[in-house]
Amino acid sequence: MPKPAAIAPMEALLAEELPTGEHWQFEPKWDGFRCLARRDGGKVEMISRSGKDLGRYFPEVLATLASLKDDRFLVDGELILPLGDTLSFDALQLRLHPAESRIKRLAKETPAELMLFDLLELDGESFIDQLLAQRRSALEQFYKRNALEGLHLSPATRDRQTALAWLERSGGALDGVVAKWLDQPYRPGERAMVKVKQQRTADCVVGGFRYATKKKEVGSLLLGLYDDDGLLNHVGFTSAIPASERPKLTADLERLIKPPGFTGAAPGGPSRWATERTTQWQPLKPELVVEVRYDQVTSRRFRHGTGLVRWRLDKAPKQCTFEQLAPPLRPSELAEIFGP
Repeated sequence: MPKPAAIAPMEALLAEELPTGEHWQFEPKWDGFRCLARRDGGKVEMISRSGKDLGRYFPEVLATLASLKDDRFLVDGELILPLGDTLSFDALQLRLHPAESRIKRLAKETPAELMLFDLLELDGESFIDQLLAQRRSALEQFYKRNALEGLHLSPATRDRQTALAWLERSGGALDGVVAKWLDQPYRPGERAMVKVKQQRTADCVVGGFRYATKKKEVGSLLLGLYDDDGLLNHVGFTSAIPASERPKLTADLERLIKPPGFTGAAPGGPSRWATERTTQWQPLKPELVVEVRYDQVTSRRFRHGTGLVRWRLDKAPKQCTFEQLAPPLRPSELAEIFGP
């Protein structure tokens, strides 16, 4: 059975609205960490979308997987962490900590869970080339045999009205709705699904920062995305940083200062609006990823300042590409890709 790291999860295209027709399955888009989980007898592992090993950070989920009746499988799902009646992405981020003692403590105090939405292998048989309808049926049988506390089966429906109701309630636990083509095999690494979100966000690399006016404290983060040539290009900024977080963030950023920061288009270029302050910025090693909320894009740049949503410790910088800024697909374009 191939290791999860050798299989890239199937990705999604952003659309304006949910597609119509009889050939779609709709599922909630959960607010967590995407995860491929594999068990081969006594060996269990979980791999993130960026290829990182998540097992050491979530030992309680590994234990759940190790106790299932089936002992050879590969599943696709989402690591989630319920706190009260919602899911906490921040609590998930806190688990990515180097101290094993802290991980063990949090695993007991705030245990994470796994939401399943696809089955890729079972008992040595690959399901990757099987159609979604067949994979879903096999996944439901798998879950029925292995239902345990901490393991969930993501809801799925072919009723668009039900999916629209999910979308209206998105926020908190739900990050939107995903539509999958029923007559399609699993396509690793390809954008072969459709996602609809209530707001547009992008994961960006922090390629540099500017100090605040008359203050040795971070004033804004300079955001970058990678192009097809692997160059990091400046695309905008966010200054929506809580005042209480600025001192520590400044110290963290200063430890990462290292030229060139941006290897493609860089900030501070010639402009009649440029001032001495706006052309001065500190380059950073491309290690930090932040999710921002934006409205309009012009010439592959955010037209206005963006809102800081959260840090993405689970995301690899190289995964932050211009693909995210593609305008949402219209229904006619979805028909061209997936059929009428």
